[in-house]
Amino acid sequence: MRRSAWAEISAQALVHNVGSMKAVIGGSTLCAVVKANGYGHGGPLVARAVLDGGADSLGVAIVDEGIELRDSGVTVPILVQAEAESSAVPDALENSLTLTIGSLRGAQDAVRWAEKLGGRHRVHVKVDTGMHRMGVDPLDVDAVVDLLVASAGIDLEGLFTHFSVADGASGEDRAFTRGQIELFNKVAGALAQRGVTPRVLHLANSAGAMAYPESRQSMVRCGLALYGLYTQAWLSSALEEKGVGLKAVMTVRAKVSAVRRLEAGERPSYGRLRALQRASSVATVPFGYSDGYPRRLFDAGAEVLINARRFPLAGAVTMDQLLIDCGDGPVQVGDDVVLLGRQGEEEITADELALLAGTISHEIICGIGARVPRVLVD
Repeated sequence: MRRSAWAEISAQALVHNVGSMKAVIGGSTLCAVVKANGYGHGGPLVARAVLDGGADSLGVAIVDEGIELRDSGVTVPILVQAEAESSAVPDALENSLTLTIGSLRGAQDAVRWAEKLGGRHRVHVKVDTGMHRMGVDPLDVDAVVDLLVASAGIDLEGLFTHFSVADGASGEDRAFTRGQIELFNKVAGALAQRGVTPRVLHLANSAGAMAYPESRQSMVRCGLALYGLYTQAWLSSALEEKGVGLKAVMTVRAKVSAVRRLEAGERPSYGRLRALQRASSVATVPFGYSDGYPRRLFDAGAEVLINARRFPLAGAVTMDQLLIDCGDGPVQVGDDVVLLGRQGEEEITADELALLAGTISHEIICGIGARVPRVLVD
């Protein structure tokens, strides 16, 4: 580390969150979703911690993410949750990744390469029950499954779907999610009548696991909850009933790199957007929009923590640095700055930043830039 800005990732919090979700899902196995660089926390780093905490398998979005985990020494099953491009299928199979089949073309690719490489290779068929992003139409499932089960190189291990509004509290959202569950069960039942019984059935993401007990089938795919976040606050009740909760995993820190005393009326940063209302100590912090701190947070009134106190931004967010209006507060070069996380009794959450930025907490944590080191703590 040659720059005083980093993200601390709490192994203790990850292990705690795995335990909390396992308390909720009961006998289902837990697939820890570590796609998108572990939701911005560091893929291989998070993978080791959640596996130590009791996760049974891992989920990624693309083949390269799965290969990165294999290269880091991970040996548990890894499900590639989106259908792989044709050119990536042989690499996926050679690295023992479990492919998702979401189309007849995907099934054909998997069969061709499995038979060419030899051995038996696990696949899961994804059924589109209403998300309409990717997956086999329920009317086409038989044709896809017939092709897969006819191949000696394919092990049809799983069948799954994905919820689109499992975190929605409205009657319409809840009815739609229950409709997805019913449609999935109908597809699985029809396959069973034909003698096709995949060993792993999974529907629930984090929200589904909390809100719909009937969706906790063979396996549950947990993503956001493992990182200590809820998509909606009302979902916390499912954990509270079990006497557990979630802990935030990421703290983004930096250190003050410069301090200058400016008179009232000065307009720091690009665009000279806002005049200081009084003489103030303005601190420079080496973190910017290229590191994942959205520019709109200045206009929205975002704050940072220095010496356990909240201070607002003094000017526009720049690519590499922030300017903080510390007023008459004590601040000096080297002081610890928290942009996301807790300091003393104060805390800035991903939900707070997401609300200010007009987005969701997923985007805040996934957006922390690649040049910000991830450091495993506790």
